[in-house]
Amino acid sequence: MPNPKPAVTRRTLVTAIGATAAALAVTPAASAASAATGTAAAGTGAGGARPVAARTTRVPVTRAQSAAGRAATTVRADFPIRYVGVSWDGPTRGAAIRLHRDDAAPGAWQPLPGGCAGGPDHEDRVGGVATALIAADGAPGYDLRLPDGAANVRSAAIDTVHGPARTVTIAPTAPTTFCGVEYLTRAAWGADESKRFKNGVENSPAKYYALQTLTVHHTDTPNADPDPAATVRAIYEYHAITNDWGDIGYHFLIDEAGRIYEGRWSGDDGVPAHDASGNVVTAFHTAGFNSGNLGIALLGTLSSQEPTAAARASLTALLAAVARGHNLDPQAHVTFVNPVNGVTKPVEMISGHRDWLATDCPGGTMYASLPALRADVAALGTGGH
Repeated sequence: MPNPKPAVTRRTLVTAIGATAAALAVTPAASAASAATGTAAAGTGAGGARPVAARTTRVPVTRAQSAAGRAATTVRADFPIRYVGVSWDGPTRGAAIRLHRDDAAPGAWQPLPGGCAGGPDHEDRVGGVATALIAADGAPGYDLRLPDGAANVRSAAIDTVHGPARTVTIAPTAPTTFCGVEYLTRAAWGADESKRFKNGVENSPAKYYALQTLTVHHTDTPNADPDPAATVRAIYEYHAITNDWGDIGYHFLIDEAGRIYEGRWSGDDGVPAHDASGNVVTAFHTAGFNSGNLGIALLGTLSSQEPTAAARASLTALLAAVARGHNLDPQAHVTFVNPVNGVTKPVEMISGHRDWLATDCPGGTMYASLPALRADVAALGTGGH
């Protein structure tokens, strides 16, 4: 069981994390918003950023074309497809996709990984759907083939680059720092907040629980991504709409340049991933074990390569800040207790997705480096002991 600890409030969270973050060499700057969306982020962060006026930027409208309910289907989109998102219940062996070409026969069939289990917690099961997000490189369509027994099939062609532009306002009240660790707000990376709603009602209302553990993921998307903010928007579309989760599945995402992106919406109090009392919002990154479990995803595929030095530094800084703020020992072995359904699981305080569910995530190379990551976080003196 996690060690008993005093209640964490917003004030203690800000104070404790700020003390640690001040000593960290975090490379992303507030101007990272400019690199991601074409404008500088605005606001007064907890680290004391100079207040600036609200400003606007132009972000491409996300376009998506969905198909559901069939284990074998062909989709032709009215736009160049950047990603294809697929999810289903059932077996994964034999799942495959092939991308269309404008002037030739379809490309070769490629297997769908289908091993990343995500989604909301349910009282009647532990686990989640098989999911895959495949880079399509502008293909006009795709063929999908899933094995017998696949159910609840959903797929979508997604474009977050070529659509008509919409105006996004980055408000001066949106901080660019999380207690000294700089990040891009949802507005800064272009989140369309209407996607959190279905028929005028919030699809996945926020719920908050005391933080128990921290989980590392990779997104299993291409490395050397030329437009990571567009990829974050594609993941958002895929999670919130295609999978019907109501929002993006992670609390934070980190790109190869070390930029940190705010994930799951947690309220309007200016503290990402938390409510005003310091509890963490439930996201959708480890189905059956989400509540009280904070998920951070590194953009890219880390099965055979390490994260970049900048991404690794930002991951370490963010983990250190959160661990310090919640008085968690980064090297502890704990028993996670899901407050939704009472399911328990022994796990490291800083774990990989595969420690929870049958998946390759966060990639073999990244997973092998987790002991060193825990040591680096602990070396910053963030255990609170």
